[in-house]
Amino acid sequence: MSQYFKKAKSILLLCCTIVLLSFVNAFAQSKATQKLAQRYEINAKRVGVDVSSEDALPRSREFLRIDSTYYVGWMFEGIYKFNHAADYLGFKNATVPLERALYLLERDYTKELSTRSPEIQLYFPAYAYQIDYTRTAYCLMTCYANTEDPEKVMTLMHRVLKWKFQRDLYMDAYNYLGWTTHRYRFYTSAKYSFLKNTIDANEKLAMSYLDSGLAKIERDKKFNAHIFQPGYERLDKMGVYHYKCILYSYAFNIDSAEHYFDLMRVGGVLPHNNYANFKSICGNFREAEKEYTIASTIDAGDKRLQEWAYYLSILDIYKAKPKDGIQLAQDMISGFGSTPGFGWYNIALARSFLYDGQIEESEKYVEKAASFKELHIGTTLGQSHYDFSIQLLKLMNNEQRFAMQRFENKNWWYKPTILGNMAQLVAERFLQQYLIINQFAQNPERDRVIYKLFSTESTVSWDEVWYLMKDFSTTFFINRFEKELKENNRKPVTKYFKLFIAKLKIGQGKYTEAKKILNEILQDPNTDAEYEKLFAARCFQSFAACAEKEKEQNTLNEWTYRMYKTYPQLVPFCNLTVNMQLITSGASDIQLIARLKDCNINFSNQSSIKTYISFTTKGGKKNIDYKVIDAQGNEIIAPQHFSYKLSNDGAIELAYRLFGIGGTVKEAGHK
Repeated sequence: MSQYFKKAKSILLLCCTIVLLSFVNAFAQSKATQKLAQRYEINAKRVGVDVSSEDALPRSREFLRIDSTYYVGWMFEGIYKFNHAADYLGFKNATVPLERALYLLERDYTKELSTRSPEIQLYFPAYAYQIDYTRTAYCLMTCYANTEDPEKVMTLMHRVLKWKFQRDLYMDAYNYLGWTTHRYRFYTSAKYSFLKNTIDANEKLAMSYLDSGLAKIERDKKFNAHIFQPGYERLDKMGVYHYKCILYSYAFNIDSAEHYFDLMRVGGVLPHNNYANFKSICGNFREAEKEYTIASTIDAGDKRLQEWAYYLSILDIYKAKPKDGIQLAQDMISGFGSTPGFGWYNIALARSFLYDGQIEESEKYVEKAASFKELHIGTTLGQSHYDFSIQLLKLMNNEQRFAMQRFENKNWWYKPTILGNMAQLVAERFLQQYLIINQFAQNPERDRVIYKLFSTESTVSWDEVWYLMKDFSTTFFINRFEKELKENNRKPVTKYFKLFIAKLKIGQGKYTEAKKILNEILQDPNTDAEYEKLFAARCFQSFAACAEKEKEQNTLNEWTYRMYKTYPQLVPFCNLTVNMQLITSGASDIQLIARLKDCNINFSNQSSIKTYISFTTKGGKKNIDYKVIDAQGNEIIAPQHFSYKLSNDGAIELAYRLFGIGGTVKEAGHK
């Protein structure tokens, strides 16, 4: 009997198990059916909704309520946050939903992501998932890059490559492997595991990634030729060419860079900003300005550094139009606020004020840049470039402050207060030079960026480089620039190396040799008079330095006059004295005139430079109208006007204004 009950019990247990499994299976099928229906609903609702639109966020919340295990809601949320991110925290927040979306795609759609086929009926169902995957991966990669996490960038790129997509779509993994390697080229494997241990090795690795990208496009043609429109591969190759242009320009491989830029021009996708950088390092500033201007119409509104604006302000300085640079930088700061690029625009503004002789303003904006936490996104320019630019401007401002003591006080050596100020400035300069030289010595790119004078990775002008080295080993730098002169293959840049050698020769007291080089420079046919006024002014200054040392007063006066006509804002900071004929009208302020004559200007009735000053009083305000014309009657300083209260202050301001310093900031011509 007991045996009978045991058997019955077993049968009952089995029946219960079968019934339970049936219920579980039915429930699972019901849930699967429900989930499938939910995903159909989400897919239907996302049709016609742009994932980059403002509607993406509320739609993402709706999709997540329907099914939070489906990747679409996370993708919509992540891309929305990515598109609205403008700082470190914003990009960091966007990584969370993007990472979730990528994980869910990989978990649920392995088959679709792995699909490779030349047959459209097999490939098309997988195509939509591959589009979503590559778009999500691109946004996530950019978030990692913008939060300075290159290890995650490289890991993600290799993760994408494992799927072996037959077309890259949104994610050109090999291109971004190459670009990331190039961006961090000056580090080694000790800092980032994906790097080699020299810049050359890193650049070679970066180029190999690009070559792999080209090879992949060729390999995948057998899958894509019958699916995509004829010639599709030419467009895909343009992405590779874009980064090859960057690498070849950085390496000063001029012919190869020009070749790939030409291919992109023919393809209708010329990167105007990068091409402008390339033309600039080749010394073709006119063409560079043209390309930067085109870039300004294309890139406007992008929430990152607008490189065209930063570099256009430097070209304004080359053209002796620092006020245009001031206006441009102010417009960028006003238009973009504290988004990425704000710090760089303040550096540009500080530099423009410096070359306009407004040192107090320059100091104010360089400090703003120093205190701002810049986010270096979408650019190979990083924190080391940023810090170096700031420190060099601080050094130049210090030197200009020192020069101001001499300009404002003709007999400065008899004034203890002035001597005390100058001694303090000298001490500050030594500290600043020590800081910069330490930073410079640890810069592995100095041979490629600084000594080349013009480089796609340089964020300072060639003239600023001179301030970096002028007080150090003259023999070393002569040898260095003679070497650069021999290796240089950029004809318009040759004269810049010669100028540096001539200036260094002057430092050695070899004036005859220096003048010979300077005379060669003046005969150089590769000089653009409009775009190289800063260069011409520095040549005239060097001739004047030779004349002063050789005590040739008439020659000194002539070169000073030419420098004043070319770039008047520089003269007060060069310890050169300009001869002017002072012509006043109205009720002259005797105290102001006396203080003006105490500045480093030689007022003489024999001078061919005529300075007209008119004094008026209106509504209790003391007013001055002024202008300066040359021997031919041409305006050197256009008519302007200002008011003052104290005679001493008015005299100092007038002294600088007679050199074009301060005054009206005219509207820049780059809008």
